[in-house]
Amino acid sequence: MARSGKRRTLVLSAVVAAVVLAGVGLYWFQPWKLWTDEKVSEALPSTSPLPPTPAASPSAGSTATPSAPAGPRTVAQGGLISHEHTTTGTAKIVQLPDGSRTLRLESLDTSNGPDLRVWLTDAPVKEGEEGWHVFDDGKYVSLGKLKGNKGDQNYPIPADVQLADYTSVTIWCDRFDVSFGAAELA
Repeated sequence: MARSGKRRTLVLSAVVAAVVLAGVGLYWFQPWKLWTDEKVSEALPSTSPLPPTPAASPSAGSTATPSAPAGPRTVAQGGLISHEHTTTGTAKIVQLPDGSRTLRLESLDTSNGPDLRVWLTDAPVKEGEEGWHVFDDGKYVSLGKLKGNKGDQNYPIPADVQLADYTSVTIWCDRFDVSFGAAELA
């Protein structure tokens, strides 16, 4: 009888350990995300143009016509290439009329995954597996969590970020330290 009790305890312990390991594995890898898509459809942010300064305003007797406010302008852009997962779309840095900047991902199409981030980096974009792990080797700034794995989305760039220091953007899986896809900004 004692032997049967030990065997039952051993089997129960093994089952509990297997359930715990399965739970940890599911949490860590989140495999269901490979079959679920999160589509985002954000318009390019609009800001009202800065009001003219008094010195720049035409005087009442002036015949000069005020210039039309400048719209958003693309400062740099590049096409996304695939790394760990098939990734397509365009990354653009856009300067808005108020001087603020945003990273815009257009027509993004990649896999969903755990803990995906959008990073500006100083790393060169390399094709194939040799490009998967380079983006955390140097300078980078996280613009936040990826909002969705498909569609158009915007990520504000902090004012103190010097764009000249960053030459690429990556969709970075922080959990596994791997790039899903990246674009060289030119």
